[in-house]
Amino acid sequence: MSELLFRGVLPALVTPFRNGQIDEDAFVALVERQIAGGVHGLVPVGTTGESSTLSHAEHRRVVELCVATARGRVPVVAGAGSNSTSEAIELVQHAKTVGADAALVVTPYYNRPSQEGLYAHYKAINDTVQLPILVYNVPARTSIDISNATVARLAKLPNIVGIKDASGDLARASLQRLECGDDWIMLSGNDDTALGYIAHGGHGCISVTCNVAPEQVAQFYNDALSGQWAGALQAQDRLIRLHKALFADASPAPAKFALAHLGLCAEEGRLPLTPCSEPARAEVLAAMREAGLV
Repeated sequence: MSELLFRGVLPALVTPFRNGQIDEDAFVALVERQIAGGVHGLVPVGTTGESSTLSHAEHRRVVELCVATARGRVPVVAGAGSNSTSEAIELVQHAKTVGADAALVVTPYYNRPSQEGLYAHYKAINDTVQLPILVYNVPARTSIDISNATVARLAKLPNIVGIKDASGDLARASLQRLECGDDWIMLSGNDDTALGYIAHGGHGCISVTCNVAPEQVAQFYNDALSGQWAGALQAQDRLIRLHKALFADASPAPAKFALAHLGLCAEEGRLPLTPCSEPARAEVLAAMREAGLV
């Protein structure tokens, strides 16, 4: 069942703000746009959702809004990570209580735990909350890289069902698939290399670009996962500059600029993130034109 639930493209949703507060109407509209565009799931309050600057009350509210708006049409994988294990457990418990289908739990940042500490962190969550958990490995942000050996241990736990891998190491995907088995869900965390990740046996991507171009990105994954490689490669060529441009400045500022240009939400973020630079704006607009979005 888990592989059917979590495959294809799941947008790492931005959290729109207006006058310092969450713009709930804009968020609901963004979720509806994603579902209409054919996405295969939703990921609120991940890194792209600026979870690090949300209060706990705001974090919970965004998850609740996402679940309520989705109404079971696509699965919701709620961001629920923390560098405090007890706090991560609380966020996963909340996700389960409000009806999320799974939780995305980032490796503990800043603490830099050992591999044994990483295993113990996820095992504590597994043992406490009966909800599918996706491990989120993003060493560029967390300064810790969870090894394939640790992942293989976690894959034996009943509630640890897969990974979002933003390491950029494509060969790791093949090795992980062999070590973790066919039921282990593998989602890329990088739009630009997701085509290669799928070729290595990956099942999809938690995507930033999908915020801006849901129909185009969803079609790319439909093609790639059904073996329509020629169509997938054409879509890759059309989207690759947008994938890159959305990281031309600190994310999610470029994505919010693109959405504001499309009239879908304000560009506003929260400090320490600032609006993206003029060169980044120009790069985003050029990439949007190339992708046929403007």
